[in-house]
Amino acid sequence: MKILAIDLGKVRTGIAVCDESEILSSPVTVIKEHNEARLLNKIMQLIAEYQPKLLVVGLPRNMDGTEGESAQRCRIFAEKLQQCAALPVEMQDERGTTITAHSYLNTTDMHGKKRKNVVDAVAATIILQNYLDFRHNKK
Repeated sequence: MKILAIDLGKVRTGIAVCDESEILSSPVTVIKEHNEARLLNKIMQLIAEYQPKLLVVGLPRNMDGTEGESAQRCRIFAEKLQQCAALPVEMQDERGTTITAHSYLNTTDMHGKKRKNVVDAVAATIILQNYLDFRHNKK
């Protein structure tokens, strides 16, 4: 089944999608939008284009596992997204994904403005791949 992942940010939101066989996640885009209503609208356009059956939203827990203000913001956003899209929404722990994304981009020698424009999509890809791995290990 096709799954779309969202790495919600205050300014930039990364989007990734997986193939029907749920093996590989791929970056889609980064949405530069801080207005929640416009962001939801842009995500709805991507949902219409990619036709996922499930949405995964990154959950930014603290390193000790607790949830702070950012995690609460993501949970509220996920609820709104579920209502708009009429699709199931799962939360996926995203601790360390941005650091891992930067590490991947270091190996590709990507720096500066280009890096800033893709790091959130790479983070969304990692969130989705972690979710896919969890699903496969659960079976």
